[in-house]
Amino acid sequence: MKRAAFRLQPVLELRRTQERTAAAAAAAAAGAAEDADRRATEYETALTGAVLPRSLPAGSFVAAMVLLRTAATDAADARSMATASAEQAEAVRAEWTAAAQRTKALERLAERHRQAQQRAADLAEERAADDLVTGRAGRTTDGGRGPAWTE
Repeated sequence: MKRAAFRLQPVLELRRTQERTAAAAAAAAAGAAEDADRRATEYETALTGAVLPRSLPAGSFVAAMVLLRTAATDAADARSMATASAEQAEAVRAEWTAAAQRTKALERLAERHRQAQQRAADLAEERAADDLVTGRAGRTTDGGRGPAWTE
């Protein structure tokens, strides 16, 4: 008996490839989000450690204030970038989850197909065995006269 191929096998393979691609993208996005968070934390740590001396000439004071203002802006920008990167990573992870769900649905269909094929093969085997037994029983009976007596 020829087994019928799962017609959606090419689609299943495509879905698996899409899932692997989405998983790689999710991993890359998560890594980028971690790096952005680390950089933002470094900027914030450096900014909190900055202390102005008590006495500075006016020009140096203005330069230091501009430098601190720039550092604060850089830290805020880095934190915004980290937040945006984390949101992007979450969106990519959601795409990966959706791809995995689509793959899982097709895998369930493929499993049902394999089970149906197995049931059909088991049924065919059972019928063949029944036919064999029924055929033997028909050949060994002697027309209903019963077994021959021999002494």
